[in-house]
Amino acid sequence: MNLPDQTVSDNAFFIPFPGKHSPTPFAKEDEDPHIVVVIPARFASTRFPGKPLCEIKGRPMIEWIARKASQSDFVDQVIIATDDERIRDTMKSRGYEVRMTSEGARTGTDRMAEIASQTNGDIFINLQADEILSDCRIIDQVVEPLLKDPRVPISTIRRRFANALDRTNPNIVKVVCNQAQYALYFSRSVVPADRDEIASKRSDLFWDQHLGIYAYRRDVLLEFARLPTSPLEELEKLEQLRALDYGFSIFVARTEYESYRVDVPSDLDLLPGNDAAWT
Repeated sequence: MNLPDQTVSDNAFFIPFPGKHSPTPFAKEDEDPHIVVVIPARFASTRFPGKPLCEIKGRPMIEWIARKASQSDFVDQVIIATDDERIRDTMKSRGYEVRMTSEGARTGTDRMAEIASQTNGDIFINLQADEILSDCRIIDQVVEPLLKDPRVPISTIRRRFANALDRTNPNIVKVVCNQAQYALYFSRSVVPADRDEIASKRSDLFWDQHLGIYAYRRDVLLEFARLPTSPLEELEKLEQLRALDYGFSIFVARTEYESYRVDVPSDLDLLPGNDAAWT
């Protein structure tokens, strides 16, 4: 739930992006950073075993995600990161770059950091293996804040809820931002609470869904992965809370494009049926 975006004053009393910034930001004259999309993929999902390889319109789900990443004008390289030989063999046979990672990674971002430590790149984008994008421009919107402002260490993206009932679904993550579009909190619960039930009477009060895509500067990603699991991360099972808990700023861009998250098998029934969505 967010108020309309406003310009934040440069007055010293206002700090538009609190917390840690990139230790080694781009120089503004750097016009061509190398941008890498990493797609962490586990076979052993508790709620949906084998999810990355489930077939959708004749392709494994993870291939639809990799294809969309490859269509972005900003992306130079797409890497699938997995600890499972079935995912590796399937995607290598289809011509994709696949790297094996250790089985001990706590989260997808930790798996991604393992790839970043072995890869030349300036910005690394974490694209979930179950986040099906309707348009590759969502990726562009995520990375643009890092390209425009060298002080931004991490960026992600949000979309206004179209269905009010989705707010109560714990599988759909909510995000609350400040006036400068930096994240205040992410939650599986309905936040903020509408105590007096006034949101239905005001168009400027609404809730935002968080889409599971992140862009990190390389040094920030490697530092993030070295941090211990935070209490908030442990409670909500949301790894981005580790970043907030340890003082990193997360810029949250906005999109109007659709994205389809597959958490459980029944979510497959909610995917769009028209061929235009699968290009």
